[in-house]
Amino acid sequence: MAWNRTELDSFRGHTLPDLIGPNPRLLLVGFNPGLRSVAVQAPFASPSNRFWPALHRSGILERPIVASGGLRPEDRAYVISRGIGVTSLVREATARASELTAAQLRDGAATLTARVPVLRPALVAILGVTAFRIAFQRPHAVVGPQAESIGGVPVWIVPSPSGLNAHTGVEPLAAAFREVAVAAGIPVSSPER
Repeated sequence: MAWNRTELDSFRGHTLPDLIGPNPRLLLVGFNPGLRSVAVQAPFASPSNRFWPALHRSGILERPIVASGGLRPEDRAYVISRGIGVTSLVREATARASELTAAQLRDGAATLTARVPVLRPALVAILGVTAFRIAFQRPHAVVGPQAESIGGVPVWIVPSPSGLNAHTGVEPLAAAFREVAVAAGIPVSSPER
């Protein structure tokens, strides 16, 4: 479905439910949902976002998922069955992550810190180094495994899959996703090319 700017703006501040099953192995944490994601109620729904293509190319998902029109129930069930959970640091939608304040990101980090011991994933992957640096007040953090954990759960930073992140293409993102999946104990197939 095509959305014009006015229609998308009407979703500003709305929220998106988490995509998390009862036993996530890998919790993938984005900045916050985009307007299109909230409009169709699916994470990473923008056609320019590399999240779903990278998960497929990494071998984590053995079939492609297209979220631009929303996720089908069987796609949701499949992602959960693979041990993948998806959530956001900040629940409210914006057009761009740059609209988030440092206070919103820090509050999101506090909420995530409280949720991780309850969810008990094997690994938490924050999608984007900039958000991590601000949210967790670690200005020198770099992509990769972090020295700190959340509730005893290892934390990694992977590049942001946003189409606005021109620094990382699908292949390097797929490699990063594959690395965190393996570290979380998720079986992966041969990467798609």
